[in-house]
Amino acid sequence: MKVLVIGGAGYIGSHAVYELIRDNNEVIVMDNLSTGKENMIHKSAKFYLGDITKKEDLDKVFDSEKNIDVVMHFAAKLIVPESVKMPLEYYYNNVEGVRLMLDAMIRYGVKNVVFSSTAAVYGEPIKPICEEDDITLPINPYGASKLATENMIKWVCNAYNMNYCIFRYFNVAGADKSLDIGLDKDNLTHLIPIVTQTILGIRNKMKVFGDDYDTPDGTCIRDYIHVTDLALAHILGAKYILNNNKSILVNLGSNNGYSVKEVIDAASIYGKVNYEIVERREGDPAKLIASNSKAKDLLGWIPKYTLDDMIKTDLEFRRKINNK
Repeated sequence: MKVLVIGGAGYIGSHAVYELIRDNNEVIVMDNLSTGKENMIHKSAKFYLGDITKKEDLDKVFDSEKNIDVVMHFAAKLIVPESVKMPLEYYYNNVEGVRLMLDAMIRYGVKNVVFSSTAAVYGEPIKPICEEDDITLPINPYGASKLATENMIKWVCNAYNMNYCIFRYFNVAGADKSLDIGLDKDNLTHLIPIVTQTILGIRNKMKVFGDDYDTPDGTCIRDYIHVTDLALAHILGAKYILNNNKSILVNLGSNNGYSVKEVIDAASIYGKVNYEIVERREGDPAKLIASNSKAKDLLGWIPKYTLDDMIKTDLEFRRKINNK
């Protein structure tokens, strides 16, 4: 396949690029490097510096690269508390950017898109495990922007005879086996990297946001998935829509949940994790766990990596980049 990866210098996008190249695909990366880093882009990928919200940047890539089979989209703003404070920026980047991407795909005859959505579209789930046909009622602007984009993609693909694969991610963690790439950015908000930073002494103490949720230990429960499992799912999803000429929407998660305290306990075998309980964050549901049976049935996708693998690879990556 010839694949354009928009946002391919970021955390998840860079891992998708690595796995696509290991699978012997031709890969083009477009990224504005606002949060991604150029050294995260695989050397075998062709790189264009460009912004998804600028038509001229998209046209430059599509003009230069003929016969693209699939576009993979990873170029979204994704921090829930920030989205509550800056909703317009989230709608502009996450919705308008994809509108321009779809417009370019239509004009250049590219028929297949793999889109990164999120479990945040479910809001506060009414069942213990989220299934794809459950009601979607986001409780923050990040989730709302992703749901709006999902709906736009569905309508556009239906109107223009295109195919989509929409993945609703749950909590992504871990690093590539090479340790060349991982989650490397300032102001981390993901739990597992914050835990490993605390183990390494990069931060003295971490915050646990609320211990009064309706969960067994009072802390939020999330479904964690290794970034490599996620990247491999994107290859399966792209091949599915190419080979079957039809669209799918699936969850990507482990079908299992861990509380914040359980993650801290699991990581404690590698070192001490100092933490303090603080007030809840705005927009955080108590529990989010994926049903992944649809991904297994349609794509044959089965996550291979455990919570310990996520903690261990992230810890090793963080040791490497911080010379610890």
